[in-house]
Amino acid sequence: MDLTTDKLRSLVRKWQTLIEAHVDVKTTDGYVLRLFAIGFTMKRPNQIRKTSYAQSSQVRQIRKKMVDIMSREASSCDLKELVMKFIPEVIGKEIEKSCAGIYPLQNCYIRKVKILKAPKFELTKLMEVHGDYSEETGKKVERPAAAEATA
Repeated sequence: MDLTTDKLRSLVRKWQTLIEAHVDVKTTDGYVLRLFAIGFTMKRPNQIRKTSYAQSSQVRQIRKKMVDIMSREASSCDLKELVMKFIPEVIGKEIEKSCAGIYPLQNCYIRKVKILKAPKFELTKLMEVHGDYSEETGKKVERPAAAEATA
């Protein structure tokens, strides 16, 4: 899973600090993932100064919080639940909220997810996760005879 290149390029701007973090986590169902997070500093309301740079100690604190949040969120659920967290950007919003006391952040996202190691494939576990789909879910669409003759 990855953010698209154009989205990533649109986020990067001048006069702000880019903060990245990565962590290796193991989900409850045995997948080992590497999560990459990205966040940007934000101008405070009524700020006059042109730049909004964070100090290096603040960057280290924010990065530490990012790693803590990502490892806590990912290690407490299985892969399917984790993907459901990625879609509405729950983890990014959590990072923004928790780091607001250090330096206000904007555009916090899980930038990339790599699967480092997958558990051994078990057919029974796969059926347990996806259920039993023995009957066909779709229905056949009737085509008119004229369309078949031209095709």
